[in-house]
Amino acid sequence: MEFRSARREVLQLLSAVAPADRPALLEWMRTTRDFDEFTQDNNEIMLKNIAEDLRNCLPLETMLSSEHLALQKIQQQPEPTVHVDAFLYDEDFIDSLCEEGKMSRNYCLVCGSHQTAPLGFISHSFSLTELKFIYHHVLPDLSGKILVDVGSRLGTVLYGGYLYSSALQLYGVEMNEDFCQLQEMVLEKYQFTDRIKVVHADICTQGSLLQNADVVIMNNVFEYFLNEAEQARAWEYISHNVRKQGSLLVTVPSLEESLSNIQTNIQLSLWVEEMPLNYDVHSEKDIDREALEQIHLYKIR
Repeated sequence: MEFRSARREVLQLLSAVAPADRPALLEWMRTTRDFDEFTQDNNEIMLKNIAEDLRNCLPLETMLSSEHLALQKIQQQPEPTVHVDAFLYDEDFIDSLCEEGKMSRNYCLVCGSHQTAPLGFISHSFSLTELKFIYHHVLPDLSGKILVDVGSRLGTVLYGGYLYSSALQLYGVEMNEDFCQLQEMVLEKYQFTDRIKVVHADICTQGSLLQNADVVIMNNVFEYFLNEAEQARAWEYISHNVRKQGSLLVTVPSLEESLSNIQTNIQLSLWVEEMPLNYDVHSEKDIDREALEQIHLYKIR
């Protein structure tokens, strides 16, 4: 059915609804997510297919046995915390897992009682909503630009950048060989290799790459994977090498928060200028505004 006929059919259907019920129907049409499957663009569908491929390769908690320090730090959180990858598992998916008994949002305060409290969730990946916010509303046009994702993990920033930007080249630097192999699998399957390159390395060996980058993205990149001395060393290295005037740095959480618990000689006011972001521009319903507000943009002075 072509557009004109479809519009006519919808209007005829609305005119047949009882006048008393018509406002409720129109309100439902304005607010429901039942139409989501009809409004997704091809890029979103591709990213969801990538997420499914990765879910099939990873345990539910999306943590590998090789991530010893990260696992230990999650267990040391003051409140019980689980890792739930936001790219692989959106809120609807988590709800379905809870209904199936494969996951819980709560933990028992007193074993055997009905006293429960919410579990803490942590993710080391951006959600699909956060990726679209970054590429549509945080970053400018990236035509001819080089983007570096520090700690690329599953590669979500790279795939999002490939589909939602015109960046000339996207580099992911990842220390964990298992995650590098997963990223390479996705690049080959979806034919992303012309603009994405995954580098299996410590970021502290990639000075030239950082010096040439126009955009550097860092999402929860060091806190869970390095001890404090290693974190300080990594931040010092980045602050010395990400120096191209006017280049951009996207971080979660803010630089102030990331540096607050470690000893460095970094003077933020001399290195970067934070750029204001409008967190209200995202049009999707039921967005996690708190998660968006963790995203910060800085321009190198």
